Amino acid sequence: MQQSLWLQHVTPLTTSTVTSDMTCDICIIGAGLSGIYTSYLLAKEGFNVVVVEAKAIGSGATVYSTGKLTAQHGALFHTLPEEHAKLYYHANKDAIEHALNTACNKTFIRATSFLYTTEQNKRIQLEQEHTAYEKIGIPSIATNDTELNVNVQLALGMKDEAQIHPVSFLLHFAKLAQKEGVQLFTNTRITHVTNDPTATTEDGYTITCDKLILCTHYPIESLSGLTTTKLTINRTYLTAVKTKELLNGQYLSIDSSSRTIRTALIEADPYFIYGGMSHAAGMESETAKYYDTLSKELETVYDLPAPSYLWSAQDMATPDKLPFVGPISKDSPIFITTGYNKWGLSNSLVAAEILRGIFTKNEHPATALYYPNRIKGRTIYEMLVQVGFIGEQFIGGHITRISAPKCTHLGCKTRWNTADETWDCPCHGSRYDKNGDVIEGPAVYPLDLKNSE
Repeated sequence: MQQSLWLQHVTPLTTSTVTSDMTCDICIIGAGLSGIYTSYLLAKEGFNVVVVEAKAIGSGATVYSTGKLTAQHGALFHTLPEEHAKLYYHANKDAIEHALNTACNKTFIRATSFLYTTEQNKRIQLEQEHTAYEKIGIPSIATNDTELNVNVQLALGMKDEAQIHPVSFLLHFAKLAQKEGVQLFTNTRITHVTNDPTATTEDGYTITCDKLILCTHYPIESLSGLTTTKLTINRTYLTAVKTKELLNGQYLSIDSSSRTIRTALIEADPYFIYGGMSHAAGMESETAKYYDTLSKELETVYDLPAPSYLWSAQDMATPDKLPFVGPISKDSPIFITTGYNKWGLSNSLVAAEILRGIFTKNEHPATALYYPNRIKGRTIYEMLVQVGFIGEQFIGGHITRISAPKCTHLGCKTRWNTADETWDCPCHGSRYDKNGDVIEGPAVYPLDLKNSE
């Protein structure tokens, strides 16, 4: 399997496993940035918080990100009603600043985030986005003069954003959470949750709590509230290679074939991070071509050698492209954080603030904007399309991939990913390593490779 740049030169945080039944105020499943930062904020409010992670802290979605901590989430703001756009921007910007005020200076640096296009017909989209920035009051810059070795038609910069080492950033807050009394348990997979609420580990231990939060990227319980019909999943490819100098900004193109670019300093060595090439998760077997394309562009466009690191990221999106944060269904004691649409770092921070507001009865201004059960009206059609897609993949897989192992989530046939050496499920995005062990849910049980048909 390929490896992320962010896993290099990092000392993991060692914790124990769950070895007995326990009770707490709030149980959080998943120790990525969503789970850890939420636990930290809730513990500061006096709640007794337990966090349970199936593997190690920093082994999930957070480690496969680009490390851009920004409120610039693609060309989004001009597509939203002005009040929603303003609310979404300030929720993300304020959450970022709150976290950075507590973060270690060594885990982040400031940078201007740029959207750019090399295509003339995409320029108008950036101009519309710039107009939305001006209405909202976002400090920005519009230019066609950038550091990139491409002919930029227009670049729209959001000033004073941040870029982080996502694993170091996460571990910093994990240690702060522990200091606030959070109990962190690793190498403990939750296999069942109930609406009591309780969470049961694979070894049969039960955690009983007042509130249960699923911070597992894709919720391991997704049937309630029809969540499983509301999420689409994409996979994007990333590379990193040593370079001579660091960029001042971080970049994302809105071209028909989008690219993401930033640099990072790892152990005094500057790295150029370059990615793109998105497709629906679990739908491709011959995936080496995506890494090959990015590697060739690094050589021909940026005069850089073959990348030292290759990895891919998986992202969930909702029908309206805004995250789900809140109760999985009306009045449920089970809460979810998902659907970050490639912007999980900043939205993880927002999610934590929203959940803190809910549990302390001090409602965050963006609570309704992120509410999981807001989806209705015109987006019902998109939900039906997703249901049709899942049904097609379930039936088609059992006809065309008879010998492939079945996903342990809902029984769809998986597909072998040659470059990453994983078994990927096209229905709900579960991933397994070559030995059949779960890498990413919603699946919680390993593949049965011995008895594959």
